[in-house]
Amino acid sequence: MYIPQEFALEDPSALHDLIRQHALGALVTHGAGGLDANHIPFELDVAADGKVRLLAHVARKNPVWQGVKDGDDVLVVFRAEHAYISPNWYPSKHEAHRQVPTWNYAVVHAHGRISVRDDERFVRGVLARLTRAHEKPQPKPWKMTDSAPEYIDAMLQAIVGIQVEVTRLVGKAKLSQNKDRRDFDGVVQALRAQGDTAISERMLACAAARPGAGPEAA
Repeated sequence: MYIPQEFALEDPSALHDLIRQHALGALVTHGAGGLDANHIPFELDVAADGKVRLLAHVARKNPVWQGVKDGDDVLVVFRAEHAYISPNWYPSKHEAHRQVPTWNYAVVHAHGRISVRDDERFVRGVLARLTRAHEKPQPKPWKMTDSAPEYIDAMLQAIVGIQVEVTRLVGKAKLSQNKDRRDFDGVVQALRAQGDTAISERMLACAAARPGAGPEAA
């Protein structure tokens, strides 16, 4: 991934937070049939020593788990909010007419080695933790024990666990950091006006986290 320095996302906690907030990753593999991508919700596991694992499950009928070997290199892509940015949102455009369209986005690429975990205990644990994490905002969170045990047992037999030992996390946040204060503010205000508040808030948070106070919308 091409990353100009001003767009580099390097803080480990920021990388981890983006993965947790946008857990649906695109798992890219390269097997005998060539490149393949599967969209899978992942659990991020960070050990005390800083080692990172991504844990997930796939349908047993999905050939991805049979098309890889333990230790194969894989890539998992996590994408946060994104939005088209119009040149008309930059005040400077209306003076010098020297701006062009672009796209703002934030992504994390997790490089690692995959292993297949065809193990009911492993899969049950992943399912339970993913469920707790993503049901938490619900008024009455669903639990695996809400279903009949025999039903859950049958579902567990229909899925296979996978684990990715992460060797490298690479992040990019292209969020108008390269624009001056008033053009940055113009983008934030235009995004808010059209309802894209999530990415405008990410822009502000990213700017606030930069060394030396970055642009900040009024």
